[in-house]
Amino acid sequence: MNAFDVVILAVVLILAVVVVGAVLVGVRTLRRISVAPAPEDPAFIAEKDRQEQSLAALRSAADEANSTIDVAKSAAAAARTEAAAAKAEAKAARAEARRVLDDARAEADTILERAHKQAEADAEQLRTTARRSGEREVAVLAATTREQAAEVERRAARMDERERLHTEEVERFAERERQLTAASAALAARESALVERERAVSEAEEQRRRELERVAGLTADAARSELIEAIEGQAKREAALLVRDIESDARNTAEQRARHIVVDAIQRVASEQTAESVVSVLHLPGDEMKGRIIGREGRNIRAFESVTGVNLIIDDTPEAVLLSCFDPVRREVGRLTLEKLVLDGRIHPHRIEEVYDLARYEVDQLCHRAAEDALVEVGITEIHPELVTLLGRLRYRTSYGQNVLKHLVETAHIAGTMAAELRLDVATIKRCAFLHDIGKALTHEVEGSHAIIGADLARKYGESEDVVHAIEAHHNEVPPQTVEAVLTQASDACSGGRPGARRESLEAYVKRLERIEEIAAGKLGVEKVFAMQAGREIRVMVKPDDVDDIGAAVLARDVAKQIEEELTYPGQIRVTVVRESRVTEIAR
Repeated sequence: MNAFDVVILAVVLILAVVVVGAVLVGVRTLRRISVAPAPEDPAFIAEKDRQEQSLAALRSAADEANSTIDVAKSAAAAARTEAAAAKAEAKAARAEARRVLDDARAEADTILERAHKQAEADAEQLRTTARRSGEREVAVLAATTREQAAEVERRAARMDERERLHTEEVERFAERERQLTAASAALAARESALVERERAVSEAEEQRRRELERVAGLTADAARSELIEAIEGQAKREAALLVRDIESDARNTAEQRARHIVVDAIQRVASEQTAESVVSVLHLPGDEMKGRIIGREGRNIRAFESVTGVNLIIDDTPEAVLLSCFDPVRREVGRLTLEKLVLDGRIHPHRIEEVYDLARYEVDQLCHRAAEDALVEVGITEIHPELVTLLGRLRYRTSYGQNVLKHLVETAHIAGTMAAELRLDVATIKRCAFLHDIGKALTHEVEGSHAIIGADLARKYGESEDVVHAIEAHHNEVPPQTVEAVLTQASDACSGGRPGARRESLEAYVKRLERIEEIAAGKLGVEKVFAMQAGREIRVMVKPDDVDDIGAAVLARDVAKQIEEELTYPGQIRVTVVRESRVTEIAR
């Protein structure tokens, strides 16, 4: 009996139990009805009807249980039939499995027999191979043994030879020891003779010294002092000559190296020439616009100047007016305001105030954008927003006609090139050079040098001490102490001293040349002074009888130092001292 038969049997038993229970409940109900009260009682009648309905329901449930039993029986019969068929199939499968197993066993026996034969053949081949390799190894071992025996014989012969040489060496050492003993005795005798001779020489030297003191009239200490003074003077002169040669060599080498670095940095930075001024020109569509700008009784021009703080100059220049102001940002706001008023055509005091506010906002945006573009061009990313605002104000600031913001970008590029040539920190040095003139944005608002003001700003907004020191030392208000400060000075000088970078008035130029000649002419021994190459080189002619070669070098250094301390100039000034000796004779 399989599992399906067991399930069917269990279902049949459960249904039988349910039917028996229903029958028992029906019998009990009939008994209650038989002993019930009289039919005239309505409660009895209702209870009887309910029980009859329950009996009918039980009968229908019994009928359904019988039908279910019949179905279960038929399903059990079908299951038995399927079980018999499955048993027959299982028997056939077992027979087929026995046949396949017998075939597999026979084939396995055949394969095993073939494997045994192959293994015996392989074993025989391996035995043959092992026998041959063993014979070869025996031959190799025999040859090795013969070689080792020969090597042992050779070593024994070398040991005998070495022992013989050792015996000869011992004999030589004994002979040398005897010779050293004899030499020691001779040296002792010679030493005693030398001691006696030194004593005699000392007595003779003392006698000669007393005789020299008597003849010269000087004591030994006085003569020693005079000799030391003479040697000291000669040594000082030789040291000065040596220092001059070393300084000249170092100056030539350093100058050549510095010139190469500076030229390379300037060549790699191509900047346009600048031409800035304190006056802006605005072109008008016609001369009739000048009357509208002036307004009735001049109210428009007065309102414009009071609101913008820019002087408006209206003269006979055709179709143009001039705007003048010392503050370049304010002048640009005024120019933009007037330009918008001319384009709009509505010019009156109230409209001037509205357009002025709009123009000031646009100028602030232009300044901020210019500062961001400059930072991107230089490669600086992290900087305080207040410094960005101050840098933007330098877009309209000029110094000797050179735009300050462009000067900062150019200086940063030159300093970065120099730092790369010298293998220094390029980012830090470019940051120092880019921020060195940040104080010029506040010089008209805060008293003091722009270098000190810029250093205070940089320190306030979180810049490093190297950057702060480079800013405050780039005009020597503070002595430079770091290589960043020195490179910032050099790059600033290169940017300001290149041709076309800056311009100055003729009066300042002449005064500087006169002061340079006065400084050189005021030195002792100077005969003539010539300022050459627009004041970038000075030729100082000295009197050869009053100034020697060392004095000429000292004079050149003193003149250059005084010019550095007293004057402000772009680029550098070369000081050349010329000492010429001429001897003239007349042949008669």
